[in-house]
Amino acid sequence: MLSRLALRALVPAGLKSFAPSLSMGMVQVSRPFHTNQQLLAPLPPLQEGGKLRHGIIPEEFFQFLYPKTGVTGPYMLGTGLTLYLLSKELYVINHETIYGLCFLSIIIYSIKKFGPQVAAFADKLHEDKLAQLTAVKEGSIANYGKAIEDEKKEQWRLEGQQYLFDAKRNNVAMVLEANYRERMLTVYTEVKKRLDYHVALQHLKQRMEQDHMIDWVLQSVRKSITPQQEKENIAKCIMDLKALSKSTRATV
Repeated sequence: MLSRLALRALVPAGLKSFAPSLSMGMVQVSRPFHTNQQLLAPLPPLQEGGKLRHGIIPEEFFQFLYPKTGVTGPYMLGTGLTLYLLSKELYVINHETIYGLCFLSIIIYSIKKFGPQVAAFADKLHEDKLAQLTAVKEGSIANYGKAIEDEKKEQWRLEGQQYLFDAKRNNVAMVLEANYRERMLTVYTEVKKRLDYHVALQHLKQRMEQDHMIDWVLQSVRKSITPQQEKENIAKCIMDLKALSKSTRATV
């Protein structure tokens, strides 16, 4: 009873008409498994019906009686059992027997007449049902296969994250190194500017001292020269120029 209820709950809306005839294989295909076992349990192959004699008696019945009664044993058993029922009046032939024989004749005629068409229709329904179940099974297999491939892809991406993190760490380290070198260059530039300023200041001081010393020496020399000495120097310069001009003319 529980299996039937579970089967009805799992059967889709379009397959409810086939719910009474579905086997437990459908339940195994539809329900999910939450264990490490196989997700889709294999379905056993469908067994074909055995052979029949006279349309209603299974062949296995004759095969079971052959070793004990021989080939004619089943027929003699049926005939003897019928005669026993009639002789002991365990079964009385009346109008219902005639009706039953007529009804049985009609059934046999209907089976012979319409049996192949009904069998073909039933086979078609059976094939459609198997096709639907196979489609459900293949769809589930495809979905689980896609899920497995997606999981493998995600695992591969997760492995690639390690290389990505290493690259990011290297990039951060390079940025930090670049910032460190840039700051070191800034410190070097600022210190050099201050040192250059002190050197230029010292050079300026030395140049000003030299200029002051030169001015002081010139002023001292100028102050030490008297007007008479200046006149004599000028007269001597004039005489030197005249002598130089005469020597130049003589040379020409």
